[in-house]
Amino acid sequence: MTLLPYLRLSAFGIAAALAACGAPELRYAAPETAPEVRVSSRYASIEVVEVSLPTYAADEQIYIQDADGALAPLGPLWADDPARSITLQLARDLGQITGAQVAAEPWPFRDYAQVKVDVRLEDMRATESGSFVLAGQYYVAPDSGGRNRAGSFRFEAPVAEPGTAAQIAAARSVVVTQLAETVARQGL
Repeated sequence: MTLLPYLRLSAFGIAAALAACGAPELRYAAPETAPEVRVSSRYASIEVVEVSLPTYAADEQIYIQDADGALAPLGPLWADDPARSITLQLARDLGQITGAQVAAEPWPFRDYAQVKVDVRLEDMRATESGSFVLAGQYYVAPDSGGRNRAGSFRFEAPVAEPGTAAQIAAARSVVVTQLAETVARQGL
């Protein structure tokens, strides 16, 4: 019995594994968008709870929905954990919009935040038709006194070049800023 076929198969497997390792992973970050509105807040300090995402959106893959409704990975990856990056952008945008002291959980300061903002997404996807959709609910819970508030939202932003990760990331940034503006106006 000769070992030559097994050696060739092993060499092929090693070469394939090395080729796969050689390709760089492309990762895309959502660019910073500057909120254009300013809204006064009744709270001086705001804690943003980590945003809850649908299972597919919590993955580091960037997904796109086809005309039949199927979600498929585009190929490139998000630069950061999606829940973490959306939470941090929401906190940054709320701080710029309201002028309040805003931080993502866990609250890093000695005194407690006056209010918590909790966002739960049910939809976060790009479509091959050229839009990015963000939908879900937000909850605003004061630490003491004040009135609890809640609301539903759905935002859509155009994707300049459908199917490109950089344009999808830019559209995601736009809809998160729209969410921050809505929470500031209606909840804070």
